[in-house]
Amino acid sequence: MNDRLRVGLTFGGRSVEHEVSVVSARGVAAAMRETDLECVPIGVTGEGRWLSPELSARILDSSAPRVDPVTSDDDGVRLCIDPGGGGLVRVSRDNGHDPVVLDVLFPLVHGWGGEDGRVQGALDLAGLPCVGAGVLGSAVGMDKHVAKQLCAAAGIDVVPWQLVTGDAWREDAAGTAARIDESLRYPLFVKPSNGGSSVGITKVADPSGLAAAVDLALAHDRRVVVEAGLDAREIECAVLGNDRPEPSGLGEIVPSGEFYDYDAKYIDGSSGLEIPARLDPELAEKIRTQAIAAFRALDLAGFARVDFLLDRSEGRPFLNEVNTLPGFTPISMFPKLWEAAGLSYPGLVVRLVELALERDRGETSRKTRREDG
Repeated sequence: MNDRLRVGLTFGGRSVEHEVSVVSARGVAAAMRETDLECVPIGVTGEGRWLSPELSARILDSSAPRVDPVTSDDDGVRLCIDPGGGGLVRVSRDNGHDPVVLDVLFPLVHGWGGEDGRVQGALDLAGLPCVGAGVLGSAVGMDKHVAKQLCAAAGIDVVPWQLVTGDAWREDAAGTAARIDESLRYPLFVKPSNGGSSVGITKVADPSGLAAAVDLALAHDRRVVVEAGLDAREIECAVLGNDRPEPSGLGEIVPSGEFYDYDAKYIDGSSGLEIPARLDPELAEKIRTQAIAAFRALDLAGFARVDFLLDRSEGRPFLNEVNTLPGFTPISMFPKLWEAAGLSYPGLVVRLVELALERDRGETSRKTRREDG
């Protein structure tokens, strides 16, 4: 890139993945310093307020785990999205308004309000290019039940599952549990349908643990996905691109606990990442092909991490889930897979910005007025 681009970097947010987002943002901000990109940090508090770049930079440069400034540090400035105005506006205590000039925004707010289509829609209205999937891809990719339906319709093998709604559970928990027992074999995994970073997920060994697991998942979402627990290896593929996406090589997660939960991903650091995964070349190519098929089935763009479970007894891969905003922490699989392919962390960040601008050029070329003729 010849011109120095200003990249807004949002982090924090209202979801339970707030702290993970902060760690990811620190990694991306550090990578930008090795490029021609100018990082404009935008911290999002736990209440959803967008802070000034100056205050956000101080938070990002500190060791604070969250974007929640103390009163004495708060400069009173808030950023607002300006529909049709070309980006963001800085609003000060005296109601002064100044534009915040950005070329593109990198939304590193994981989970609710950052990964689920909400911020992507707002940025579309503001005319600001955004790294990653658009409104549709972000929304369906975030919802495990909808994503499974779309991928299954595209001919991709998915882990068998049942959907449980909060209403159905409250009205007839016993009947709902009985239907799950009849259709799925234990152990089971119980997950919020909308969620990430393994938050709210429980591995259930037998029927006695199902109710508590569903209650926990319902505390995070109104719908719950109950999946069959396979005896499987965890294989992941990183995808990069827009209309012509490319798969990385494959990596394998070797979890430190019973499964790859929140602590194993972000806290203890003891889980192993095996890159490349030890797989037969023909099987590896099949998984890579399915990763691209899932990327296209969900109308994704920019990047995604596609996770598979490889059944140990059958040697058959099943799609587990697709992450449209994969973690960028120092121990995250997505950047490590591309690093193994020869694309450095800073180079990956630059490539993601390029893809966002490329996609925006295609979007803005569409006609928005009827032409009489």
